[in-house]
Amino acid sequence: MLGDHSGLPADRALLSQPPKTGLRCKMVLQAVGKVLRKSKAKPNGKKPAAEEKKMYLEPEYTKSRITDFEFKELVVLPREIDLNEWLASNTTTFFHHVNLQYSTISEFCTGEACQTMAVCNTQYYWHDERGKKVKCTAPQYVDFVMSSVQKLVTDEDVFPTKYGREFPSSFESLVKKICKYLFHVLAHIYSSHFKETLALELHGHLNTLYVHFILFAREFNLLDPKETAVMDDLTEGGPPEAGGHSTSDSPPWFPVGWISAAYHEEPLDFLHSLNKCSWD
Repeated sequence: MLGDHSGLPADRALLSQPPKTGLRCKMVLQAVGKVLRKSKAKPNGKKPAAEEKKMYLEPEYTKSRITDFEFKELVVLPREIDLNEWLASNTTTFFHHVNLQYSTISEFCTGEACQTMAVCNTQYYWHDERGKKVKCTAPQYVDFVMSSVQKLVTDEDVFPTKYGREFPSSFESLVKKICKYLFHVLAHIYSSHFKETLALELHGHLNTLYVHFILFAREFNLLDPKETAVMDDLTEGGPPEAGGHSTSDSPPWFPVGWISAAYHEEPLDFLHSLNKCSWD
């Protein structure tokens, strides 16, 4: 008989009754809340990186260094050195060091782990030779960066090494472009792979590389402040030498093994030592 539950076990009789209005509303609200929470998260259910704690901002890690040095003195153009020569030598050196730093965590930067080239809430796209914007994974983006920069720094028409060869008129704009890409790679390491860098005990090297790179870029206006704003929490809150407001008395910088000898070398000799630097 319809509506007669006398023949059903007690628990089934209770389940067959229509839910109360209050319970139904509660279930609807819970479902809506679940949908909203998912909409604020990444596709894999994780919160955006911006909402996560940034380990690289912890004082115990930001003050990590591999030597004490006045890096502002290191980036200034030496007397009797051509500006383009100085830019070329340093840009090539930064390329090799950023490439080496990334290689230490490259096994963790996979297409699955880093599905986009992202730094906090900022996503970068590669632009091909036709200017077409290409969405790619972080390892693909870094590979594009390293391949294109390698091609430039080994091109005699762009980075001349032979006596009498002139730098192209577009040289400074090319250096700015390279610096922008290298900054993206450094920022990605901080944003997505600082934990691995810390586990490898290479955060002092990363800090050192970052401070030197930022100081050099600022000295010659190679990076647009809007471009670097994504890392202002580190840069502006870091050592005063890098433009930050930290009370740290010195920035993290440079391999200990050869830096002491650099105090007694001429700027050009010191640059050669820099190019031969070992990050062991």
